[in-house]
Amino acid sequence: MKYEDLKILDELREKGSITEEEYQREKAKVLADDNRRYSGHNDNRGYSRSQRNPLFGMTQNNYLMLMHLSMFASLFTFFVGVVIPIVLWAINKDNSAEVDRHGKNILNLIVSYAIYAAVMTITIIGIPLLLVLFIVLIVVVVKAAIKASNGEYWEYPLTIKFFK
Repeated sequence: MKYEDLKILDELREKGSITEEEYQREKAKVLADDNRRYSGHNDNRGYSRSQRNPLFGMTQNNYLMLMHLSMFASLFTFFVGVVIPIVLWAINKDNSAEVDRHGKNILNLIVSYAIYAAVMTITIIGIPLLLVLFIVLIVVVVKAAIKASNGEYWEYPLTIKFFK
């Protein structure tokens, strides 16, 4: 686990997604957590690392998949599918570099596709394209969720990088 986290951090630093300072800070956290896990130390709340799980008891891959699929909640209740992934990201972005990376990817999708939908609604030819955009949205969210469940990262197509 420690080596995977360090590899992810290094990739994020190389891509320019995080600064050197952020890299060093997160690297120190990973190493400290690993040392605490093996030495049996407790955190400041009295729970050992193995007793508490910031991802609601889920594996990281399942949590990431849930973040992506939670956007479908808007099919049942307006805007809930926008709020849920943002809340899931905000709660655990400091605990996991992968949660932060996927969360920013989801935010970029939400903002980008909202802009595309707004532009399409003000043009007559854009109204039929809204259906195409909706179908594309479903397909890309499902694909990203499957990739996340397999431990892979996949950037949504046609997104503007507002959050890096």
